[in-house]
Amino acid sequence: MGDFHPGYLIGLLLVLILCSALLSSADAGLSALDRYRLRHLAKQGNRGARRSSWLLLRPERLRGTIQIAGSFIKVAAAALATLLALRFWGYSGVAMAVVALPLILLVVGEGVGKAIANRNPERVAFPASLPLLWLQKLSTPLLWLLNGCSTLLLRLCGVPPARDTDQESDDEPHETASEEQVATRQGMLLSMLDLDKVTVNDLMIPRNEIQGIDLDDELETIIGQLRNTSHTRLPVFRNDINQVEGVVHMRQIARLLTHNQLTKEGLREACLEPYFVPESTPLSTQLINFQKHKRRMGIVVDEYGEVIGVITLEDILEEIVGDFSNQDALRNPDIHPQEDGSYVIDGSANLRDLNRSLGWQLPSDGPKTLNGLVTEALEQIPDCAVCLKIGRYRLEILQSGENRVKSVRVWLPGALQATSSHAENGLA
Repeated sequence: MGDFHPGYLIGLLLVLILCSALLSSADAGLSALDRYRLRHLAKQGNRGARRSSWLLLRPERLRGTIQIAGSFIKVAAAALATLLALRFWGYSGVAMAVVALPLILLVVGEGVGKAIANRNPERVAFPASLPLLWLQKLSTPLLWLLNGCSTLLLRLCGVPPARDTDQESDDEPHETASEEQVATRQGMLLSMLDLDKVTVNDLMIPRNEIQGIDLDDELETIIGQLRNTSHTRLPVFRNDINQVEGVVHMRQIARLLTHNQLTKEGLREACLEPYFVPESTPLSTQLINFQKHKRRMGIVVDEYGEVIGVITLEDILEEIVGDFSNQDALRNPDIHPQEDGSYVIDGSANLRDLNRSLGWQLPSDGPKTLNGLVTEALEQIPDCAVCLKIGRYRLEILQSGENRVKSVRVWLPGALQATSSHAENGLA
């Protein structure tokens, strides 16, 4: 290298220092990613999120790739720094390079690079995931060789090597099944961690959708309702849901129903005392409270004590593991797919259910229903057909009345155009 101009060597050294900083920044960015948001973005088709998820599914392999790349970069940078120090200052300059280079790498890579990544993990990790994937593929043979050498040395020393949980299986179907299981378990764990961010109010069945027993109704009406219900627990009240007297389990009155011996008094005696839940309770806390009080249903109340909904243990469990039903998500009775790719949706549909069923990202931090979202955006209740845009979604109000929006047509412009073009090609 004595024939190279010092300017080229300095430039190459600066490039290596920058690569070291980028590698440290990418490592910190991937570690700092919000896993729940990462999973959501990956489901939406974000390529950077998908690549990052793939890398994080194999942490040992990712760590090995970063260590190998970082080692090569630091060794090359040390060699160049030593060469430049010898050229400019002689042997005394080598001591300067030994002290200066590690400090520069620590400040630029560990300090500045990681600080930027921790503040903007997605902006750093998503672009960096592509070169990291290529590095991982290139370094895989070297990783196997290093693992083999370390295993051999451990055995020579009499130490049993640890089982490599990240090693690929030769049986391809088994490998695929294993990865799916890992992803499923990871999703469940992330959902559990996210329970602190979701409150009872976000998940409850709203007041207007509560199915309960009104003790002021005729006995024949009550019996017919009990025999036709699909629920195992029902709130029991008088005249108004705010006057809840208890919760009845169908098992407690099954014998009375079978022998036509049910009376209003018997129904009231079979009820458990109502269990009230504040609307702002985090789901993680409510899950513990259900266990502590041995309950599976809670009556949700606001700060004034008004009943605003019902929350069940099954609702929280579905938030963690997904819908227990094997039915297609699009069989949601509030969602009606159209041939042009749009959807006609009931205004009372819950936004979280819509996002989960359709893979959308409608804002759900404020209003909980589609009707609430539309009226908040318009700042009034529309009395005629109105079109509006919320984020990247287009909405057309089809029907409104009784102080609410009853049905809305919703679509994504790209999806609608794609469907239309396919239809035109089919006609052609």
